[in-house]
Amino acid sequence: MSGASRLLIGLAAIMGACGVMLAAAAAHLPDATRLAAASSMLLFHAPAVIATIAVADRAIIHAKLAIVAAAGFVIAASLFAGDLVLRQYAGHGLFPMAAPAGGTLLILSWLVLAVAAVWPKR
Repeated sequence: MSGASRLLIGLAAIMGACGVMLAAAAAHLPDATRLAAASSMLLFHAPAVIATIAVADRAIIHAKLAIVAAAGFVIAASLFAGDLVLRQYAGHGLFPMAAPAGGTLLILSWLVLAVAAVWPKR
């Protein structure tokens, strides 16, 4: 397993932990709908990162494209969730269009993963 794979798995574990913390905060705070959405984004994509690395490591899909997709999941979910959390607590976003950029990157990452699944492996 490459260093990039290990790094992405570590980041996915941190994403999962942050997702659980945001879910707990959303459950205990009034009007915390943004936190629930941020939690879901992190909790859905953390296992996707780990699964993507696992299938790439077993040469089931194209490894380099899988690494790109997994990195996209981490960056995009962080942009999306970070923007929603800042809006909840600070009243402003991460930067203009951060959540839409994160959402678009998530879509592209899933499409890269689809290409990795059908791309011929060496």
